[in-house]
Amino acid sequence: MSLRVIRYGLLAAAALLIVGCDNTTPSAPKQALVLEGKTMGTYWRASMAGVDKARGPELREKIQAQLDADDRELSTWKSDSALSRFNQSRGTTPWPVSEAMSDIVTLSLRIGDKTHGAMDITVGPLVNLWGFGPEKQPVATPTQAQIDAARKLTGLQHLRTINSAGQQWLQKDLPELYVDLSTVGEGYAADHLARLMEQEGISRYLVSVGGAVTTRGLNAEGKAWRVAIQKPTDRENAAQAIVDLNGHGISTSGSYRNYYELDGKRISHVIDPNTGQPIQHKLVSATVIAPTALEADGWDTGLMVLGTQKAKEVALKEGLAVYLITKEGDGFSTWMSPQFKTFLLSE
Repeated sequence: MSLRVIRYGLLAAAALLIVGCDNTTPSAPKQALVLEGKTMGTYWRASMAGVDKARGPELREKIQAQLDADDRELSTWKSDSALSRFNQSRGTTPWPVSEAMSDIVTLSLRIGDKTHGAMDITVGPLVNLWGFGPEKQPVATPTQAQIDAARKLTGLQHLRTINSAGQQWLQKDLPELYVDLSTVGEGYAADHLARLMEQEGISRYLVSVGGAVTTRGLNAEGKAWRVAIQKPTDRENAAQAIVDLNGHGISTSGSYRNYYELDGKRISHVIDPNTGQPIQHKLVSATVIAPTALEADGWDTGLMVLGTQKAKEVALKEGLAVYLITKEGDGFSTWMSPQFKTFLLSE
């Protein structure tokens, strides 16, 4: 048995890059206020134009406090988080949750349905089995019996949201059901940062959490905020395509960043709920631009699981702005939906 770890789990490198402005003046550049930190096992970043740098310490404190609160809500790594308490419960009666939690789950269930179950927030037992959750990484490839046993504890049909009289609940009909919102957590947090910017009277910003980004207004040079989709490699930070989000959210799911090698095989963190195993197809990156980063974060995972052809079909049927990168021999091929082309600056 040979095990070589190449994981980015605790401080994941984002699959999206912030690109500098064209035609800046080196002698006297206009600069945004840029704040950075860590959350949810990854990095957050906020670039704000037209904001007094003296506000930096206060804004950093507010941002970090908000993201820490989000982590306490959604984390599966923290045993006392709101989500972990739901997962630990073994009852099937409705469980009270926040409006935000209900909204995230509702959206996830909808995307799960439209991706034919490929985006499955109940896939946690399989994620844990393959070593990408809070449990220990396996020292041997899971057996088919272990995979089958874990799959019996999954399924979107076992989870529903209830909204009545201003109160929200989650309900499971399988006591052992384990919900994992890590596939949408970064998008939710990025949207939450955008709302904080608005509350602070900041109208020109780019905020990111991990691989989820959202923007508004123009940058410090008075130009569009530009975001690059990274080439599918863990050896360099190079741009595959550059987009102008125009106030939208973007998220990329890729099989080349978070993985380990076990028994001579590369084990991707992207798990196919239908097989219970890491994906094996040649789609290596799926990027989605949507009205919110949360939506983009949900769709990119589902499309990544589906593989190139099925992802194209869903993207066209649902009218999604999608950019796919597929491994072809020693190189890569790309495909974009008509909706994505409206955001593209260069490729």
